[in-house]
Amino acid sequence: VRKHGAAHKAEEEGIAIAEQLAGLGGHVNYDAIPGVIYTHPEVASVGKTEEQLKGEGVAYKVGTFPFMANSRARAMADADGLVKFLIQDGGAHDGMVLGIHIIASNAGEMIAEGVLAMEYGASAEDIGRTCHAHPTMSEAFKEAAMSAYGKPIHF
Repeated sequence: VRKHGAAHKAEEEGIAIAEQLAGLGGHVNYDAIPGVIYTHPEVASVGKTEEQLKGEGVAYKVGTFPFMANSRARAMADADGLVKFLIQDGGAHDGMVLGIHIIASNAGEMIAEGVLAMEYGASAEDIGRTCHAHPTMSEAFKEAAMSAYGKPIHF
């Protein structure tokens, strides 16, 4: 058992084992398993932390976006928290998402987009160039991605 002791991780491991028993190439990408703390606001993350990246000597950039700057969050009186992106700085994988951390009332839901991005090797710019509905809390996700590569538009 690695990383998180969560039901969603166990489900992925079960699927991988069933696929392997059937002669298929089942696997689990442990770097793309989300962790969620179900409090209010929720805390969710996927990938590396800044401390891990510093310890590994990885060059990275940070992008953040506070929910206080998100119109939907303010309209719902639920503007506590932020989205934080950690992306590769330089090299062949410049801009690649290395970690995403969210504090928000719906962080456990929002982290799924980050998991998808990490699973498929997306860059922050890939996310920033993806249309997000307005007004939604998930716009903060896009804005944090845009902040990471230096092109935020709403903060």
